Amino acid sequence: MRIVIAIGGNALLHHGERADATTQLRNVASAAEQLACVAARHQLLIVHGNGPQVGLLAEESERDPTLERGYPLDTLVAETQGMIGYWLAQSIGRRLPDTPVGALITQVVVSAADPAFDRPDKPIGPYYPMEEAERLAGERGWEFTKEEPGMRRVVPSPRPIRVIELPIIGRLLDDGCVVIAGGGGGAPVTGDRTGVEGVVDKDLVAALLAEQVEADLLVILTDVPYVYAHYGTPRERPLVLASPEELEAMSFAAGSMRPKIDAVCAFARATGRPATIGALNELAAVITGARGTHIREGGELGRRQR
Repeated sequence: MRIVIAIGGNALLHHGERADATTQLRNVASAAEQLACVAARHQLLIVHGNGPQVGLLAEESERDPTLERGYPLDTLVAETQGMIGYWLAQSIGRRLPDTPVGALITQVVVSAADPAFDRPDKPIGPYYPMEEAERLAGERGWEFTKEEPGMRRVVPSPRPIRVIELPIIGRLLDDGCVVIAGGGGGAPVTGDRTGVEGVVDKDLVAALLAEQVEADLLVILTDVPYVYAHYGTPRERPLVLASPEELEAMSFAAGSMRPKIDAVCAFARATGRPATIGALNELAAVITGARGTHIREGGELGRRQR
């Protein structure tokens, strides 16, 4: 099969971990072991997140006293694509020495008039205590949202329209390469390739790429084994099989599970092919259908809950 797999930036830097390179390399090695097993049997396009990493770089850039102002977000997204793509390509390549693995700096066209620029909601970077978040908001004009571990910076997340490097990605897949592209949702640019301040959702970009490269399966990996109905309540239950219509009628957190739901529903509806949401550490079982939440038309949600 031709499979597009999206892995989150938190898979490379878990909550509470220091952002040391050695820590992230250890996590990359764990992810790469499972990704390499898939790539040994299937054509594979990998899209990775970068929320913790791009937030860290943004903070470092803002604090640098030698700079007039911090680097723009589109440039920092490109920087994380190079760093994380290099780590993944290196680690997968060790496990598949006879398979070409390439990481591609990717630009994604967005609309300068996207309403997301007026409603920042994409969390990036570390968690801050309330007092520090209030200070940074005053000093830098950053906006924050409250999450369980603390306050987190939010930035605009415009919808992806077009992946500029799509023809290159397609040729690499056709030639048998494992391709790493769309990292961090791609560097957001306008139609004339001018960078803009924002971070595109990597799951929506993965769905767009999966549709355009005619993938047989879209897999979005997260830190939970299933999508849950009534998550965090006494009525919580895992969903095994659902249709796009059934999922879209349910309520999910805007900054975490909702974009994943939007992505898999868009792919399933546009192509008629299946999509899956599951846990990274269960990847093999997710692909075979033994684990995870599977989304396809006529999903029979009512009969397939566990």
